[in-house]
Amino acid sequence: MIKAGSGSELIVKLEDGEDLLEGLAGLGVEAGLVFGIGMVREAKLGYWNGSAYEEHELKEPAELLSLQCNLSLKDGKPFPHCHAVLGRRDGTVMGGHLLSAKVHNVNELYIKRLRIKLERRQEESGLFGLHLG
Repeated sequence: MIKAGSGSELIVKLEDGEDLLEGLAGLGVEAGLVFGIGMVREAKLGYWNGSAYEEHELKEPAELLSLQCNLSLKDGKPFPHCHAVLGRRDGTVMGGHLLSAKVHNVNELYIKRLRIKLERRQEESGLFGLHLG
């Protein structure tokens, strides 16, 4: 991981083989927004069917066409909640809640730190919803 920033902005470059979600959590940002591009492999995306995530796995490398996350605290620890759109070699795309992914070649991320308290708490739906502090 390579990172640089000033004030509330941070640019992060994750390198081949790094775990994308672990990398984001490891930044220690307690409230923020993430936007990113790059490539991933061994990705798992989820679709919330109302009671559980249906998992869809994409093992081969794919373009990370769009990554959008919010960073908050869950059980007192930094937690990235991310959605991604992945482009396959044949031009088709798949997207959803990012459950896991390894960086393939590189990911380039922009992080905006927020000066508010954000927390995830379990809701009646079973999802961990964002709560503003």
